[in-house]
Amino acid sequence: MNTKRTYSTFLLFTLVLLGMQGCKKEEKELNLNLTPANALFAPSDNLFVRLQPATSASVVFEWEQAKSEEGTLVMYQIAFDKEGGDFSNPVAKQLSDGGGAQNRLTLSHKDLNRIASQAGIAALGSGKLKWAVLSSKGPHIVQSQNTRTVEVTRPAGFAELPAAVYLSGGATEWGDDPAQAMAMKKNSEGVFEIYTSLKDGNLRILDKAAADGKAYSLASNFSALQEGGETTITGGQKVYRLVLDFNNAAVQVTEIVEVGLWFSPEKKVIVTLPYVGNGVWKVENTPIEFFQEGWGRDERYKFRLTVKDAEGTEGTEFMGSVNADNSRPDASTPESFYYLVPVNNSDYDFTFKFRGELDGANADVSVLLSPNLTNYTHRIIRR
Repeated sequence: MNTKRTYSTFLLFTLVLLGMQGCKKEEKELNLNLTPANALFAPSDNLFVRLQPATSASVVFEWEQAKSEEGTLVMYQIAFDKEGGDFSNPVAKQLSDGGGAQNRLTLSHKDLNRIASQAGIAALGSGKLKWAVLSSKGPHIVQSQNTRTVEVTRPAGFAELPAAVYLSGGATEWGDDPAQAMAMKKNSEGVFEIYTSLKDGNLRILDKAAADGKAYSLASNFSALQEGGETTITGGQKVYRLVLDFNNAAVQVTEIVEVGLWFSPEKKVIVTLPYVGNGVWKVENTPIEFFQEGWGRDERYKFRLTVKDAEGTEGTEFMGSVNADNSRPDASTPESFYYLVPVNNSDYDFTFKFRGELDGANADVSVLLSPNLTNYTHRIIRR
C-alpha cells in the first residue's frame, strides 16, 4: 500500500470539504448584507401611458442602488402585479438594463402592452400596473418596501403576435382536422394573408396545426379578430382573399369574383381562369394570338381581378410585373420575371410579354397565389 499516495488523497479531499464549507459560509454572509432599493425615482407614481406597441416608444424605470457591504455585484428585476396585488405571484418580471446589472429598466411599449395583457387589461381597455424592484445577490432576493403604479391604455390588437397562423374547419379546403390545417402567408410581423375558397361550415384560426393550438375567430360581419372560439361561414362557396392583422385586430375579407387574362392591345379580358384550389386559378388549352400593330406584333398582358368587398361593392384590381416595362422572355428568362404583384390599371405599364412561340398557339395559363409561395407568380405553358 502506498502510504504517501493515500495521505495526499486524504489531504486533497479535506481541502475540498473545507473549501465547500467556506463557500457556504461566504454565501450566507453575502445574503445577510443586502439592503433593498427602496427609493424609486422614475416614472412618477400613477404615470399614465397610452401604449403604442407598433412604435419604438418606451418607459424608463429608475431606482436607487441596493446596498451591499462587500461591494459585490447586485442584480435587479422589476416585478409587475395587478393594482391590488402583493407580489406573492406577480404577473411578470423583467430584468433591468445591462442584463440585470443596472438600476434602471428601459421597457418598450410592446413589452408593457404584453404585461398589461397578462394582468388582465383588455385591448382598448385601461388599467393600473403595480411595480416594485427586486434586488438579488446569488439566491438571496429582497423587494423594495416602496411600490408605484403606472396606468396604461391598451390599443386594439393582441399583445403577443402569433409567429404563424393556420386555417382549419369544415368551411375550408383542408377539412376539420387541425393536423391538415393550411398555413397563411406571412406578409409582415403580425399580418397574414391567404387566397382560398370557403363554404358553409366552421372556420378555425389557429397558431399551429394542432388541436391544442391557440384559437382566434372573426367577430360578427368579419369586423374584427378576437381571441378564442370559431367562426361560422354562410352564403355558399366563394373564393376570398383573407388578410388578418393581429397588430390591430383588423380583418379584411375580399371576395375574388373573377380572375382574367387582360390583353393590353385590346384593353379587355380575353379569357377567365377558373379557380382550382389552394390559391390557384387555371385555364387549359386557351388560344393566344398577338395583336397586329403598325409597328409589329403586340403581346403585352397582365391579370385583372374582379373583387367584392365586405359590403358587397364590386371593383377591379390588377396584378402584373414588378417592372414598368419588359422585353420579350425566352427559355433563359429567370423565374422572377413571372412574379405577380399588385399594379395600377394603366393599359401598358407593368405588363408582361408572351414568349414568341405562343403567337397563334394554345397554352395553359395559371395564376399561382398559393400561401406556401414566397412570391406569387404565374405560368404560361404552350400546348
